Formats: sequence, structure tokens, C-alpha cells
Amino acid sequence: MRTARRYLAREIFRSCAVVLLALLGLFTFFALVDDLDNVGDKFSMLALLYMQALALPTRLYDLLPIGLLIGAILALAGLAQRNELVILRVSGVSGMRLLGMLWIITLPLVIGATLLSEFVTPAAEIKSGEASLMFRGKASGARMDSGYWFKEPTRNGGTRIINIATLLANGDVEGVTLYEFKPGQELTTLSKAATGSFTNDKLVLHDVAETHLDDAAAQALANAKQPTTLPAQVTKVAQRELDTTLSPDRLLARVLTPERMSLNTLLDYIDYLNQNQLDASRQIVALWRKVAYPFTLFVMITIAAPIGFMQTRRGGVGAKVFVGILLGVGFFMLNQLALNVGMLSRWPPWLTALGPNVGAVLVALGALSLMEYRHATTRLIQTRWPWRKNPV
Repeated sequence: MRTARRYLAREIFRSCAVVLLALLGLFTFFALVDDLDNVGDKFSMLALLYMQALALPTRLYDLLPIGLLIGAILALAGLAQRNELVILRVSGVSGMRLLGMLWIITLPLVIGATLLSEFVTPAAEIKSGEASLMFRGKASGARMDSGYWFKEPTRNGGTRIINIATLLANGDVEGVTLYEFKPGQELTTLSKAATGSFTNDKLVLHDVAETHLDDAAAQALANAKQPTTLPAQVTKVAQRELDTTLSPDRLLARVLTPERMSLNTLLDYIDYLNQNQLDASRQIVALWRKVAYPFTLFVMITIAAPIGFMQTRRGGVGAKVFVGILLGVGFFMLNQLALNVGMLSRWPPWLTALGPNVGAVLVALGALSLMEYRHATTRLIQTRWPWRKNPV
């Protein structure tokens, strides 16, 4: 069976490669046409091509399930039309055994998709964000026009808000603004630093200008009286060490959308959000989406499996393949919709991520079993049907 498995893998991989190249070319062409209006003096055509090249890993990751489905259906339909699957059936390969072979064939694609998601896609997204700021001067990803914002508690029970204008590739930061509040949400200190770097789990700020607000200033201004002391004092220090829960990895995680983070970065960022009592629902949904992604590939190959047992002698293979592709694409779209609706409706993330996949696998396995045992099922219905009339 190793020879048969290698032959199936070669046919499926070849068909999937052709389909993925066609889909990548089509979607890249549409993206290029959509961005042609932005080409100008600052944003050249070469910059546009560079950004589209950086988007290829993410686009490939998104299109891989659809490409696997269409490629596997076309490959299996071709084998069935050439009666090569009949030879496998005659040699003793059952439908479930063929499905097991297809799952084994899918394993290299799952490993490749995992490596793509954990290493290539996050790096490409970071480069794409930097290129967008350089060429377009526009914020991208999770960056606002005012920079990146972080919130964390302080040791005295207060709150600290950190604004960072620029994240550098080496993990350093530029344009840091620090707001420190007392437990009553009363601003006490406003600090601005030109640059900052992380050393020994501390954020070291350089060229810091600190504005300290007097405790009685707010009450004096509220009573419309002239304060007896200066309401604010500005001091400058060359360096200040700040105990913070931030790290270079968490700063880079802020650049990426949750779906584009690596698994370790996403887990660390969820832990950071929970520690600081921030909403992590979107990140949790993205985590379950990444966990369910390999299972989605197995679902796609399972949907394609019944195509191999379709009758081809009566014709209509093209229509059946087209229906199979529509069903697979519809499932993929329904899966994405269920994840978004589940996040909005506060459904359990594991249910919205795994529910459609489990349902699709059960339906595909039922269809495969029905096709494999259709003759036995037909005979059972003919003999056991309660309203069947006895022959005279």
C-alpha cells in the first residue's frame, strides 16, 4: 500500500499546487488592481509589488484549505474517471482505508501550514506593517495614528498607561509617553522619553522629562483658588528604570492582528491581558482558530474523499465535482462566520471553532459510508421496507 499512497500523494500534491498557484495569482492580481489608485510619488509601483510579496505567506495560509479541497477533488475525480480507484478497490482497499491514506497524505501539509503560521506569517506581517508606515505613512495592523497603547497596574494599586510612538526592529522603542495614576484615577506624573530599551525585564527610558503634579493642585483648581504651591514641577533625568510587564515579544505581538500571531506569542499576550484585567476575548477566539486550523485541513480532505466513489460511467462527473467544491467552500465560509458570530454572541470559543468541523466530518463520513455500502443498503431497504408489497 505504500506505493499506492505515494501515487495518491503525488497526484494530490500536484493538483493542489496548481490550484494554489492559480488562487494566489488571482487574489494577488485583484489586490494589485485595488491598490493601483494609491501609487504616486511616495508609494511607487516597486513598493506596491514589495508589499504584495510580503502578503503572499498570509494569503497562502488563508487559501490552503480551499486549495487542498479543490485539488483533492480534482485529483480523485481524475483517478476515478481513469478507473484507477477501481483497481485499488479490487485490490482490497476499502473506503475507510482510503480515507486513512488521505489523512496520512495531509500530514505534510499540516506540518507545513504550522511552520508557515508560527514563523513565516508573523515575520511577514511585521515587515508589511513597517513597509506600510514607510511608504504610505498610514497605520496598519493594531497601530493607531497616535501609536501603541498599553495599560498595566502599579505596585501602589494605581494604573499606568504607556504610549509608544514607534517600535524598532531590535526591540527598542521611540517616543514613549507615560501616564501614572493614583488608585483614585488621579493623574500624578506625566513622563516623556525620547527612546527606551528593555534590560533585565525592565524598560529603561532615556532623556526623560517628568512632570509631577501636586496633590493639592486638583482641589485648588476645583475651588477656583490660586494654589499655594506650584501645581506642577518639571524635572529632566538622563535615565529611568521602569518595572513593567511589557517585553519585546509583547510589543511585537501588539503590532500583529491576533490571527497572525504565533501560538507562543498569542498565549503570552493573552496572559498579559488577563494579568492587567483587559479584554482578551478576541485573542482567545484567535487561539482556538489556530488550534482548529489543522483539523480544518483534515475536514477538507474528508469532504473530498466521497468524490472518489462516484459513479463515472453515466457521466456528470464535472457537475458532481462542482457541487463538491461548492459544499466545501460553503463549509469554509460557514466556519469563518460561526467563529465571528460566536465571538459577538459570547459563545464558548471551543464550540464555535470545533463545532462546524465536527459536523462536517460526520456528514462526510456518513456520505462515504453510504457510497461504499450503497448496494447493501439498497438490498436492506428492499427486503426490510415495511410497506413493500409482496409479489403475487
